[in-house]
Amino acid sequence: MALTLEQAKAAMPDKVDQLVIDEFRRESALLDKLTFDDAVSPGTGGSTLTYGYVRLLTPSTASTRKLNTEYTANEAIRKKCTADIKIFGGAFTVDRVIQETSGSLNEIEFQLKEKIKAARNYFHYLVINGDSAKNEDEFDGLDAILTGSSTEYKDSIGLDISNSPMLDTNYKKFLDVLDEFLAGLDGKPDALLGGSKIISRIQAVARRAGYLTQSEDSFGRKANGYNGIEFIDLGKYFDGTASSDVVKPYSVSETTGEGDSAVTTTTTGLCDLYAVKFGLDGFHAVSPAGGKIIKTYLPKMDLPGAVKTGEVEMKAAVVLKNTLRAGVMRGIKVQ
Repeated sequence: MALTLEQAKAAMPDKVDQLVIDEFRRESALLDKLTFDDAVSPGTGGSTLTYGYVRLLTPSTASTRKLNTEYTANEAIRKKCTADIKIFGGAFTVDRVIQETSGSLNEIEFQLKEKIKAARNYFHYLVINGDSAKNEDEFDGLDAILTGSSTEYKDSIGLDISNSPMLDTNYKKFLDVLDEFLAGLDGKPDALLGGSKIISRIQAVARRAGYLTQSEDSFGRKANGYNGIEFIDLGKYFDGTASSDVVKPYSVSETTGEGDSAVTTTTTGLCDLYAVKFGLDGFHAVSPAGGKIIKTYLPKMDLPGAVKTGEVEMKAAVVLKNTLRAGVMRGIKVQ
């Protein structure tokens, strides 16, 4: 069965779990819009949570034929894929004295919200950067899924919209490139995903061209978009040491010439932009059967023990069933 977080919330008897799901949705347009296929049960021995599916790589084609001739046969190309649901979240501890004396700033409520924020941002990070080949504790994100695909678009590399003068000079060219990229997808995408820097730059492009559109999200807030395609800012991710954009800027070096005449040019401040079509036949999430996506464990302050533990846990992964329903524009210069 497919469901959204809003639908999962409605089936939960625990009011705290309902409030926690709203916290995940309120600060994440991605989580609010994602459909979860809650069809995964533990495998043999209960040690894995694996989702098996078929990814369409190349669609079938149709053509005309002359009388007394046969069609040239061709078939859609598909690939069997799997995604392992990952369990992530975190725990926090509260001393009973701190909770009793916390006053108007409820310590448990504060720590709970911060842990929800951390789990939400980590999910955003995995949706883009997860790579099970490099880290078995991660599910594959869009960067890994789309690398080498037909919707990995590289004609955008180095296109400069890094400041106001460059926006004025290049916004029309950028829109031409963006439209060419979007035309390579199967239908109009639902959202453009990126970090704060690239989303702000593309909003400026759309505003200059008169294509900045607005819609209303589930919580009544305005959401900007390009020609009806919503912008989703995936925000920042704190890894315990430093905070950075989920979709990080990077550099590309290119060497021309050979030997002593070789010249290496480095372009900095490049960033990628992702486009997705939500749905069970496109880009969606997967979760354990029974709508068990997010669970909260609050500290039990009435039990013995000076220090109590609370936890927030999410169980999910993302998959792409049709490679033409998501794509990435590589290397846009945004800073």
